[in-house]
Amino acid sequence: MSGETLHVHFLGTAGALPTPQRNPPCIMVRRGSDTILFDCGEGAQQQMMRARCGFTINAIFITHWHADHFLGVFGLVQTMSFNGRTEPLTIYGPDWVHEFVRTLRQVARFNLKFTMESVELSPGSWVRFNGYTITAFGVSHGIPALGFVLEEDTRPGRFNREKAIELGVPPGPLFGRLQRGETINVTAGSENHEVQPEQVLGKPRPGRKIVYTGDTRALAPASLDIARDADLFIHDATYDESESARAAEFFHATAGQAGEAAAALAAKTLVLVHISSRYTDAVAHISDAKKKYSGPVLAPNDLDMIEIACRDE
Repeated sequence: MSGETLHVHFLGTAGALPTPQRNPPCIMVRRGSDTILFDCGEGAQQQMMRARCGFTINAIFITHWHADHFLGVFGLVQTMSFNGRTEPLTIYGPDWVHEFVRTLRQVARFNLKFTMESVELSPGSWVRFNGYTITAFGVSHGIPALGFVLEEDTRPGRFNREKAIELGVPPGPLFGRLQRGETINVTAGSENHEVQPEQVLGKPRPGRKIVYTGDTRALAPASLDIARDADLFIHDATYDESESARAAEFFHATAGQAGEAAAALAAKTLVLVHISSRYTDAVAHISDAKKKYSGPVLAPNDLDMIEIACRDE
């Protein structure tokens, strides 16, 4: 697991309305051989082509049922079928996900070559994948809406090669078994003894964590321990601080509020998304967020990619 890549592709970073520079919301996370979509706005499949990501999607998580977050699913499903996909596709989302998938089948009007499944999530629901878990949390957007936390399993501690050799373990496959947490038997002369993983491994290290709020008003960090200590905290920042009243009215957040949440939840990097079409750039957003949060603040352009490195601690 320690060698798995973790890439975040920002395929769509716009607010409800697209612009010539920004597509509706779509975030692709690629972890090792898995590819997960969080939201799938209109034009997502073209963005995948531009990013050269391919269409091998393992699962789609929809935050809520506003059209800018799901219209891209229709075209994507048809393209995957035309391309010969046979593996089932599961779409996860809040209340109405079952109706959405039924509608998707009805509207398609073509011979779908793979099955689609729907799973309704609520705050606290979780989905287990190989080496990581995706957990839903509630947000405030005026309709049933979720944010998601992708968190890897705890990684083994650092391997002490010198200690292993001192305990009589020869370099080679036995090293790997110890690193995977197995107890091994070692023969030295006529004696046989066990070596436990804890004898040669340091303290377990945390896996990487990505938090995506979807659309939301300012969050209450005290109720979001699940989102604490994220490597990447991707937060609604539809408006800058000059439009704070509008943000509250339409159940969105300002960049400053995103900064406050990132600071309270000890995020390592804050990413601002869902930028309203009224702005030609995100300079003011970044400035507002930095007044509240001292860590790195990014407002990615469409097709930007961030690679998250494994933690050293």
